[in-house]
Amino acid sequence: MGTERTLVLVKPDGVQRGLVGEVISRLERRGMRIIAIRMLRMDEELASRHYAEHAGKDFYEELVSFITSGDVVAMVLEGESAISMVREAMGETDPRKAAPGTIRGDFAEEITRNIVHGSDEPQTAAREIELFFPELA
Repeated sequence: MGTERTLVLVKPDGVQRGLVGEVISRLERRGMRIIAIRMLRMDEELASRHYAEHAGKDFYEELVSFITSGDVVAMVLEGESAISMVREAMGETDPRKAAPGTIRGDFAEEITRNIVHGSDEPQTAAREIELFFPELA
């Protein structure tokens, strides 16, 4: 696959529970390198752009409400097969299905409060990186 970049968000539950360092550590140990990082509070406009593909779905409002409820840490990671590597480290979206040893398997409490977000494909990564780090686009 080669070297690629991906966006990772530590969501409000991860920030509130003090898991930012744990998430970063796990991803760095898998060979990911931080290209950019910042803490921010997402407003509804950014959240709606970030979750645009879910607009109209019954869980959309809950997603936006949760992601805007507290600080998030956004970062761009780079590495060999970064997208698939990060997604493997995160585990399944539903923590009940996430394997032990994954971020969600070890720390997530429920499907909407699942600690972390990672881009799912190269086109999504490019769009999300531009949303959070336009200077890198």
